[in-house]
Amino acid sequence: MSVVLREISPNIRSIRPPRYTALSVRAAQIREELRQGVKKPYTELIDVTWGDPQGAGLKPLTFARQVLAACLYPKLLNNERLPADVRQRAEGLLHECHGGSVGSYTDLPGIPQVARQISEFISRRDGGVPSDPDHILISPGSQWALQNILSVLVRGGGGVRSGVLTPQPSYSLSVMSVVGLGGVPVPYQLWEEQGWEVQVEELNRALESAEGECDPVALYVINPGNPSGHVQRRESIQDVIKFASEKRLFLLADEVYQDCIYKENIEFLSYKRVLAEMGPPFCDTVELASFHSASKGLLGECGFRGGYVELVNMDPAVMKHVFTIFSKDNAPTPGQIALSVMASPPQPGDPSYPLYRTEKQQMQTLIKDNVRKVHEVLNSLPGVSSHPVEGGAFAFPRIDLPPKAIQKAKDLGMEPDIFYCLRLLEDAGLFFTPGCEYGQKDGTYHVRFCIMVTKDTMDDLLTRLAAHHTQFMNDFS
Repeated sequence: MSVVLREISPNIRSIRPPRYTALSVRAAQIREELRQGVKKPYTELIDVTWGDPQGAGLKPLTFARQVLAACLYPKLLNNERLPADVRQRAEGLLHECHGGSVGSYTDLPGIPQVARQISEFISRRDGGVPSDPDHILISPGSQWALQNILSVLVRGGGGVRSGVLTPQPSYSLSVMSVVGLGGVPVPYQLWEEQGWEVQVEELNRALESAEGECDPVALYVINPGNPSGHVQRRESIQDVIKFASEKRLFLLADEVYQDCIYKENIEFLSYKRVLAEMGPPFCDTVELASFHSASKGLLGECGFRGGYVELVNMDPAVMKHVFTIFSKDNAPTPGQIALSVMASPPQPGDPSYPLYRTEKQQMQTLIKDNVRKVHEVLNSLPGVSSHPVEGGAFAFPRIDLPPKAIQKAKDLGMEPDIFYCLRLLEDAGLFFTPGCEYGQKDGTYHVRFCIMVTKDTMDDLLTRLAAHHTQFMNDFS
């Protein structure tokens, strides 16, 4: 055995590779075959496995790119073709960068102005609930921040390991973070029949199942859901907070899709706001970490790697160690600038506001239209059912596969929904992710695909999907 292999942590070895790795390999081969002119029923592969709006062809917001451009190339500050508020924002950000350059190290744990803007954004979002910029830690993405918080909470070796209650279905990288730290994911099933609602009874069942295996220390929630697309109502959030309080669990709230709400008469409510409005004793005692990112949502600046976490009711002695961990790596300065734009966009009366408002409205209209078409088409297909996507970036329909298809998958040694996705990839050029990657109730099968794509891409995707699915069901009926 090599020296390197011998030294790899057992926790890292226990992380399983994504189940759809073979699909990724085949997708890369198909792209190359298309490039070489191999004839297929399609001329382009549509990859909707990522929540990457710009990768899917959506255009970035002009204000964000103008501010970034002026910060990266300060000579543009003298160019009056840029709106005055763009130049003013860039000047303010550069003033807080050492040497007036984005190429310098920023203060730890980030540019002070950006932390203040995030704090003000949170207070506006939450109806005036105070937010302390000193409790906001900027990071190279929300997953990086989650990993760091977990590293403080999770005990992975020597004695009883820590457990983290995680939803099923759930974003798979978050579960991998728990495993990589030596913790134990304790799955709780979201109730699909009730629109992917969180049920306290199921949380209690999950907690009881952990007895003798681990010591549960935290409860992880995703709102809006990924991949479920569900948005939690106030009563549901209150129930979860009461459960966390009773069981003395640290709450981890992944809220990166909070500005992506599509269903009428539904609003996003943060865990922090609901916690504050519940009053004592909950608002003073329940420990909470809330995560957000400039990568997700309508801003969609995935490549800049900017995120943050806000800490609520954390013990100051523990927070000291959290700050130490976060000081190891600053978020890239362009990512912090993207966070500044997300937290403090143009306001009415600003020169950039009319264009910003138009671009944002156009994007919201596009995605809502995509959501409507996805719901209509999916629920018209035999054996497919899908709840309306209320928020987030993905559709997660359930597919009742015929017994012959399930048996064929077993004969090939693969999960049935992986087999379905492989056929979809080969025959229709659609790269979806199988539901087994996110956890799903035994005996059910799902696929996940991103809805934040252009109109032409969505129309093409749904046409291909409908034709392929009908043929697939006929082949295996």
